[in-house]
Amino acid sequence: MRLLHKKTWLGWLLLLCVSTLQAAPVVDDGVAARALLEKALRYYHDRGDKAFAAFSRQGEFVDHDRYVFVVDTRGVMLASGGPSSALIGRDVSEVLGPDVRKAFKDALKVPEADGIQQAEYRWQNWADGKIERKHVYFQRIGERILAVGYYLPRASAEQAKALLDRAATALNKDQAGTLKAINDLKGGFLQDDLYVFVVDLDSRRYLAHGTNLRLLNTDFGKIKDPQGKPVGEPMLALMARENQGEYEYRWKNPVTGKIEDKHAYLRKVGHLLVAVGYYSP
Repeated sequence: MRLLHKKTWLGWLLLLCVSTLQAAPVVDDGVAARALLEKALRYYHDRGDKAFAAFSRQGEFVDHDRYVFVVDTRGVMLASGGPSSALIGRDVSEVLGPDVRKAFKDALKVPEADGIQQAEYRWQNWADGKIERKHVYFQRIGERILAVGYYLPRASAEQAKALLDRAATALNKDQAGTLKAINDLKGGFLQDDLYVFVVDLDSRRYLAHGTNLRLLNTDFGKIKDPQGKPVGEPMLALMARENQGEYEYRWKNPVTGKIEDKHAYLRKVGHLLVAVGYYSP
């Protein structure tokens, strides 16, 4: 009888643990980044520049890949809890990429009274070493700009459609040149986790792929996702009936390196199938 009670108790304990895990809230990066900045602003208000030491060490102002950094209005990095800590004491305004410089110069124009502002730029993610889009919250306090950012590894449906439009237009104008550009990492058709792939509907073979050149000239009809779900045949069948469409499957996200849900937008351009998809976790 005691054994039965023990098993029952353990069962309820396990159920409670599972329920607790399932009920754990999903952390919104934007909310978490803004909250970290607000915390840093309060800390800076109380301690002034003495807060830089706390901002620059691994502690309460580093939250996963979110961290506080501070620059002054001349462009000198004053504090950072991330990889930019190597730039502390240096003028970073002219050594960064053009999008970062623009975001910095725009930040200098914002009056302190305007409160917390937002911007986007590209920066190296210290978790995987890749250059990724980053969204940043910042506020100017006198001659200091305090900021916290987070990475955006997944593009939106609207961005996927826009890239598909651009690829389709380019293929209509210059097919050979566009196929070459799609197969080139620096050809302008690779944007973070967004890329284009092109299939010849007559031969059913890949002509271009934005991230995996090993697929070129292989039979698209035989492609399946990691779970064995057909990918190529359904898309080919859809293009045999329609000039455009959509298809969902599972595929490796080139930014996160994980197998994720992918929603692909398909379009027929002459005898070509052109596709771009976006990912969701």
